[in-house]
Amino acid sequence: MSAQFDQVSVVKKSNIYFDGKCVSHNVIFADGSKKSVGVIFPSSLTFNTGAPETMEIIGGVCKVRLAGASAWQTYAAGQQFDVAANSSFDIETVETVDYVCHFG
Repeated sequence: MSAQFDQVSVVKKSNIYFDGKCVSHNVIFADGSKKSVGVIFPSSLTFNTGAPETMEIIGGVCKVRLAGASAWQTYAAGQQFDVAANSSFDIETVETVDYVCHFG
């Protein structure tokens, strides 16, 4: 994956979730597609999805359990995981995780 996105629009207002434990910004591409770029501070959180998502880990390490799964998987920088539409995932971080969420 590339280290940057070129020729995009960035929404200035941040998305702040879970009392500031997750902060992101939406990035809009020329074709109308959207990604979010953000950080998750050390925490244990549950995210719900509407659209399918691919979570790309840019920095840090996290443990993830997808909806319906009993086992946790560990992901680090350079790895990614997919989440189905209308689903959820639990994530645990012990250090700050940088991520890009690819929607659709």
